[in-house]
Amino acid sequence: MGSSFGKNINVSIFGQSHSASIGVVIDGLPAGHRIDLEKLGQFMSRRAPGRNEYSTQRSESDTPVILSGLKDGVLCGAPFAAVIKNTDAVSRDYSEVSDKPRPGHADFTAQMKYNGTQDYSGGGHFSGRLTAPLCIAGGIMLQLLEEEGIKVGAHICEIAGVRDFSFDPVNVSEEDFDRLRASSFPVNDPEAGEIMKSAISAAKKAGDSVGGVIECAAIGLPAGVGDPMFDGMENMIACTVFAIPAVKGIEFGSGFTGSRSMGSANNDPFTWENGMIRTLTNNHGGILGGITSGMPLIFRVSIKPTPSISIEQETVSFSAKEKTKISIKGRHDPCIVPRAIPCVESAASLAIYDSLLGSRIHRKGENNR
Repeated sequence: MGSSFGKNINVSIFGQSHSASIGVVIDGLPAGHRIDLEKLGQFMSRRAPGRNEYSTQRSESDTPVILSGLKDGVLCGAPFAAVIKNTDAVSRDYSEVSDKPRPGHADFTAQMKYNGTQDYSGGGHFSGRLTAPLCIAGGIMLQLLEEEGIKVGAHICEIAGVRDFSFDPVNVSEEDFDRLRASSFPVNDPEAGEIMKSAISAAKKAGDSVGGVIECAAIGLPAGVGDPMFDGMENMIACTVFAIPAVKGIEFGSGFTGSRSMGSANNDPFTWENGMIRTLTNNHGGILGGITSGMPLIFRVSIKPTPSISIEQETVSFSAKEKTKISIKGRHDPCIVPRAIPCVESAASLAIYDSLLGSRIHRKGENNR
């Protein structure tokens, strides 16, 4: 099914933007691990709407209600289930959408697949609202990864063509992640951040929107996690990252820039460091042949401009079978990039933890032969 992910754990996300609740079920989590619910709530608040002038003014607390899977705060082996109540949905803002598909949205393709039975209010199951339960799962995986000494963090790499300083691909650190998480607008270059904010404000004033790029890194991953071919670490991360509706592209390491260089420049020389094999540079982004190298795992994702804009646009009428126009109403982010950062961290954490469990199962099988 399209709303489930995982080989060693199974994550299933349910609900619609304007349904009574949205939620997640996670099966296969190892028992005995304590989950810090206060820490999970703090993580969820980074994605929640209505926190600043750059996000939608839809007001949702996004506080998870845990239904099962925990006993006295500890994973108990039962499937973990949690819901978030939708308390501020305004479905009347979407009265036109049932007949007029919004450009840039899934309205048209959903109509073709579900023949009008889909929930179109707020985008239904296609909405970015569904990244809230994704972040519940991701927030739990982040805590489980931290127990293993693995940290995941991200920052705004670009908005409206304005670029931030990239992570140091060899020496990105936990301190970098802590600094970014403490910021309301997580960038490495505050001056670039102010220019980005101005671009978002200008787009909002014009009834338009802007997109950007998020850079994410994972540190502390041992070498040897992942598989070749279809279950490679890049494959798994790409699968989870593309669950975020606004994502339109992904690159690892030097990515497309590396494809324009020479092999002699893009290859990463090996060396010994503190009794371990490392590379002097990290153009491979911490992954070779689908398997982690022990270097920081680094990737970037492109986030499209929010398609919901108030500027009048060309569309069609399903019922009249003719061209028409639409001006989108409702409350929408002029730029989704800042709120998408914890979503990208969550998606990466799901893939990494699932692959980490898979590598342990493989090694256990090898040791038993």
